[in-house]
Amino acid sequence: MRIGHGYDVHKLVKDRKLIIGGVEIPFELGLLGHSDADVLLHAICDALLGAAALGDIGKHFPDNDNAYKGIDSKILLQKTVELLSERGYKISNIDSTIIAQKPKLAEYIPHMIEIIAKLCNIDSNCVNVKATTEEGLGFTGGLEGISAHAVCIIE
Repeated sequence: MRIGHGYDVHKLVKDRKLIIGGVEIPFELGLLGHSDADVLLHAICDALLGAAALGDIGKHFPDNDNAYKGIDSKILLQKTVELLSERGYKISNIDSTIIAQKPKLAEYIPHMIEIIAKLCNIDSNCVNVKATTEEGLGFTGGLEGISAHAVCIIE
């Protein structure tokens, strides 16, 4: 059994889609990044890569490589799961937290869980997604960005 932790953050900006956990969420701001900037899927990728001692998302999908410009982060998670599978690892569970002052995310979480479970080839009862605010504090509280943490167990 191996445990991994991942963290990611992206800046909120105008004229970008807000995609979190593979779900497009209607909001006046979106996340800035080289890819689609899905902060949750990036944190999950880092947790999985960390558990397998395979570095981080930047090592495998660098933001200076045009092959990943605008890429759907679901593809990055699929490729991460493939890297683990090639080394004989199976994902046991994933627990994650999205930190965002706005928008409210509760109604989107069940769909996020379905997407993550499917991409990771695990049951949806092995995936947990939570959302919280920072009570108006810090960069997330000030609507400057959104962050996410993820932990996982692989075997």
